[in-house]
Amino acid sequence: MESVAELVAARWGDHRPGLWCQNTATAEHTANAQPAATAEHTANAQPAATAEDIVKPEHREDTVLTHHEVAAGAAARAALLADLLPPDGPPHVGVLLDNTPEFPLWLSAAALAGAAVAGINPTRRGPELARDILHTECRLLITEHTHLPLLRGLDLPGVRLLITGTPEYDELLTPYANARPDPSRATPADRLLLYFTSGSTGAPKAAICTQGRLAAAGRSLAGQFSVRRDDVHYVCMPMFHGNAVIADWAPALVAGAGVALRRRFSASGFLTDVRRYRATYFTYVGRAIQYVLTTEPRPDDRDHALRLGFGTEAGAVDAAAFERRFGVRLVEGYGSSEGGAAVQWSPGTPAGAVGRAAPGLVVLDPRTRAECPPADLDPAGRLLNGEEAIGELVNRGPNPFEGYWRNPGAEAERRREDGAYWTGDLFYRDRDGFLYFAGRTDDRLRVDGENLAAAMIENILARYEGAAAVAVYAVPDPVTGDQVMAALAGSFDPLGFAGFLRSQPDLGTKMAPRFVRVLERMPVTATNKIHRARLRREGVRCADPVWWRPAGEATYRRLTAADIEGIGSGGNAEGSLMSRRGPS
Repeated sequence: MESVAELVAARWGDHRPGLWCQNTATAEHTANAQPAATAEHTANAQPAATAEDIVKPEHREDTVLTHHEVAAGAAARAALLADLLPPDGPPHVGVLLDNTPEFPLWLSAAALAGAAVAGINPTRRGPELARDILHTECRLLITEHTHLPLLRGLDLPGVRLLITGTPEYDELLTPYANARPDPSRATPADRLLLYFTSGSTGAPKAAICTQGRLAAAGRSLAGQFSVRRDDVHYVCMPMFHGNAVIADWAPALVAGAGVALRRRFSASGFLTDVRRYRATYFTYVGRAIQYVLTTEPRPDDRDHALRLGFGTEAGAVDAAAFERRFGVRLVEGYGSSEGGAAVQWSPGTPAGAVGRAAPGLVVLDPRTRAECPPADLDPAGRLLNGEEAIGELVNRGPNPFEGYWRNPGAEAERRREDGAYWTGDLFYRDRDGFLYFAGRTDDRLRVDGENLAAAMIENILARYEGAAAVAVYAVPDPVTGDQVMAALAGSFDPLGFAGFLRSQPDLGTKMAPRFVRVLERMPVTATNKIHRARLRREGVRCADPVWWRPAGEATYRRLTAADIEGIGSGGNAEGSLMSRRGPS
């Protein structure tokens, strides 16, 4: 097994362009920015500087580094780490950065130093942000001017702050300028990543990924997608998340391909960037594809070098639309964030399926732990027996799950007493062994005693002509278990929607939404996944229009404050929803 450190060192002496990043100053970078600080001040210090000082590090033309320069920069930072990391604790470095060249440089440096990077999510705030940094026991925190406001007032004892783009930061690195990458200090078993996985409840869990696992994942993807040295991987998903590092950066590193960074995802800038860097490959998560498709079509949409996109949750409809418009095939893959299970697409995979189940992968009923029966699909591919066929994907075979940092309870939930790895994801399997994603176990609804998968209802509602995006989630009701609520971005006609629902042959009697929230744009997380926790939390008491279908009625009408009060005093199922517990 090889280490990531060996892959980084192998780029020494390669003077081809290897890393591009467009640096542009924007107004939001200065709106609430903390003043510039020295590279060594404590996390609570707030020295003064001008707005010009704050903007200056970002106001540059494209940064272009050769593979050799990346390896040299990583070697310098690895040597600095060796001197700065105290010997009495885990060698962990927090990285609170957008997708700038410093992010892959510190990933590479940590690999050479045998250290680990904890990717810190910049959408976290206050105590939650401090908790992530302290939980992963980061002794150093690498950040930039843009994110200094997030650290204001946080109590981060023992955390040393390094701020990129400052003279002090450059001076700190200068003595190590002649360092050469030495992979002998690292092994494949060394931790390299501590990346937080999102969940609907509780604090995020920091999944562990070793150098060996990351290198193996990169090599597998590079082989699967025939990544070449002359490819350019466009990294527009945030690098604090496992998708961008494992599925985009790692295969490029293995193959010696180039990497082009986008500071933050931009739908309007997507095609411009792809052309600018002659990108050939990119990864996506969540609604990113949908946002690109909402941009204005152009006659030259196919004028680019892009050949492949790899990701999750684009959906068959959007994937087909993307290929028609841009001439680029999207491959929907599946891999649990923690590495415990993966499904690979292969030629012959039916539309809507992720891939064929590998040995050891089974779909189990979480209650009985019995294997679910195969799916019954109609000629159009619609699932007819979802109640019986949908279960949790479980890996009974060997898997590379390496645990969570300081979280034995969460590890036990993944590795139960049977020793198998439980993914927390819902799937169903057809009679030929192909697997279909049906959502997270957290997204399962229970209506009148019947279990429903939110993703299955979403797939049906996505056919509605006015829907640009759809999310389905439960609002709890003590009488019936859950009520189905849908958030719909786009245009909504209550009579037309009711008629649409009646015409769907695979919409079960319990699946029709009781409430429909109509909004202009779906709320998303930093990784472009729908922010379901926020939708559930706001429920029907939200700022957007909500339409509802009273019990026993077939049509929808606008929900008003008077309706909510009337329902709340009515003592029926909806009354329980509104008055006893309120929306979740």
